[in-house]
Amino acid sequence: MSAFLTRRTQWAAGSAVALALLFAGAATVASARGEGAPSGPRTPSARSADAGFARDMAVHHQQAVEMSFLVRDGTRDEDVRRLAYDIAHTQANQRGMLLGWLDLWELPKTAPDGEGPMSWMRDAHSTRSTPDGHGTHGGHGTRGADRDGALMPGMATRNELKRLDEAAGKQAEILFLQLMTDHHKGGVAMARGCAEQCTVPVEKRLAQGMAEAQQSELDLMADMLAARGAAPRS
Repeated sequence: MSAFLTRRTQWAAGSAVALALLFAGAATVASARGEGAPSGPRTPSARSADAGFARDMAVHHQQAVEMSFLVRDGTRDEDVRRLAYDIAHTQANQRGMLLGWLDLWELPKTAPDGEGPMSWMRDAHSTRSTPDGHGTHGGHGTRGADRDGALMPGMATRNELKRLDEAAGKQAEILFLQLMTDHHKGGVAMARGCAEQCTVPVEKRLAQGMAEAQQSELDLMADMLAARGAAPRS
């Protein structure tokens, strides 16, 4: 084959790859917009589970990132610092995706009037609060979970964040692992709720992946707590 034909073949192959990536990107955007479905709105409504999950999980993730940075500065333990880095990196990226979808759908990043956090989840009316102000919804709900800044299931209060910021060494490691365990339990409940209720396929897949990854990290954190002579708070 001549050099010209070789270059032409390589150019054609490269063009085919580029077109494939272009179409794949378009399909991703269409999926995020809800396009291609036989019926239903082109984009989720502001009161939909899709929008509610995106709004609430973005806030939930932001606190996980904050706690990860706090423990990074409070301990020299490489295992804890590595876990904190992984959580911060993963959840910051996912938060960007969730906020990006809200922009794509041209929806606000705050809940509609009259709706609070987690109102998109089914059976939210059946939630109850625990003595420490953490709500339960099938174990992880919302009512009473706004005390002292804990807006959603598993979120740490302002006082708990202050304690984590002031802790050091083993004390910081245990408190971080306990707080992040509560945080992940709430996050898993939220992600499973979206996997069941959301309608945008790409968001449902992300939610399912979140639930699986955070459940795996829950198992890891239980082992890390045990190695430090401690246990999850609940």
